[in-house]
Amino acid sequence: MAWAPGPPSLPPGAEFVLLEGNPAEAVPLTFRLRFPANYRIPPHWHSVIEHVTVLAGTLNVGMGEVATYSGGTALNAGSFAAMPAKMVHSAWAGPEGVTFQLHSVGPWSITYVKAADDPRTPKPAGNR
Repeated sequence: MAWAPGPPSLPPGAEFVLLEGNPAEAVPLTFRLRFPANYRIPPHWHSVIEHVTVLAGTLNVGMGEVATYSGGTALNAGSFAAMPAKMVHSAWAGPEGVTFQLHSVGPWSITYVKAADDPRTPKPAGNR
């Protein structure tokens, strides 16, 4: 399996491998993500349901438009979660990092609650 840098829609540091499908098309898709220790994704939502299976480490998930990066639900290796479409949540890796598999149906997208949190949003010249 050849890991690559995560898609530009995720903060830097994630790794990604597509196993099935095309995230831009209306087809079933499966991919794996690997986050380093304490990696964070600010509050966001997806236009489609996500089925998450944690393969190694801990993935923490918090609900709502404000991320505290504490509490939430800890998904350890072997855990499964289904995230309904448009459910606002944040996610962060535990101190050991996390590897998980995501199943969904395309087109897959991520929308951040705050545009400033979106890594695709150009930053002002003095803030890069």
